[in-house]
Amino acid sequence: MHRPAHEQMKQALALAALLGMTGFALAGPNGLLSWRENAQELELRRAQVSALTEKRDALKNRVELLDPDGADPDLVSELVREDLGVLHPDDVIIELEE
Repeated sequence: MHRPAHEQMKQALALAALLGMTGFALAGPNGLLSWRENAQELELRRAQVSALTEKRDALKNRVELLDPDGADPDLVSELVREDLGVLHPDDVIIELEE
């Protein structure tokens, strides 16, 4: 039994589309072969997020300690001494020879 040419053309196009989708499902950017690479990238991003979260929390704590309504006296003293070079009368300066 012989099928008409346009029916064979439809089947050929359908087969080509199916093969193309299968190829992308296997080797595409989100395909089966790239899952391991994507999983490694995900772990790297999670580690970065964790490090940035720690840094954010430390900065948040420091900002809370500098709240104008109740600043931490130790932190304020440390910053004034560091930024302005101001010394307290009780401070002892020890010079190191090079």
